[in-house]
Amino acid sequence: MRKPALLLIVVLVIASCRSQDLIQPGDSIQVAFDKAYSLYEQERWSDAARAFETVVNISRGTDFGRDAQFYLAESYFNNRQYIVAASEYERFANFYPNAERREVADFKRALSYYRLSPRYNLDQSYTHRAIERFRLFMERYPNSERVEEVGEYIEELRNKLARKNYNAAEFYMRTDRYNAAAVYFETVIENYPESYWAERALARRIEAYILYADNSVSARQAERYQMAIESYERYLQLFPRGENRSNVEDLYDRARTELQEIEGDTDEATARSN
Repeated sequence: MRKPALLLIVVLVIASCRSQDLIQPGDSIQVAFDKAYSLYEQERWSDAARAFETVVNISRGTDFGRDAQFYLAESYFNNRQYIVAASEYERFANFYPNAERREVADFKRALSYYRLSPRYNLDQSYTHRAIERFRLFMERYPNSERVEEVGEYIEELRNKLARKNYNAAEFYMRTDRYNAAAVYFETVIENYPESYWAERALARRIEAYILYADNSVSARQAERYQMAIESYERYLQLFPRGENRSNVEDLYDRARTELQEIEGDTDEATARSN
């Protein structure tokens, strides 16, 4: 019987200690902030967020309110509640545009959307939002020590978007919709020319037009083989040392041979008609 009693005493002591950590009615702003920050240091992120929310509500416009707003956002970020964190970082920037921590808040807001960015095959709304926020950061803080890191994040996110478009094009290739595939490959080349996927997309675009021509009525084949040849010439301009150069040369030879045969048949038919 003594063990349950001792356990109850321990639980009550712990509960009492924890309640003392929390903000109480009548606490001054200084005490309230100190309690909130103590929870933050203990990495009790949910408790810290609630405490800083209280401090924000009772001290807006003061230095305590400014710092509490920043740590409120940080608490949500550290707790991986990135949507709420992004909103709180934005609130900090709006209420305290000239604060010393404004640069950190703007960076962490963009980073929150980066952390929300899903796999390439899912909806990429947060990816677009992260890129937008990172670009605004670079414009606002061109001399920041974070610029290089931000550039790497943007490159990573744009590669993800390029891959999504590339895979959409490959889907159309697999389902024999070669014109649609060529269009999607073009979006990769036009919108993400610096990405890893651009060179591959242009190589596959050549193949898409050849297959499109192969499966077209005879009257439309020549123009579509010609589109493959024009894509090859563009490839040479953009990626003269591309990793798919050998395959591209083979595709070009195939398109040129088919086009020459069509032109030869046309010339022969014209000669007979005369």
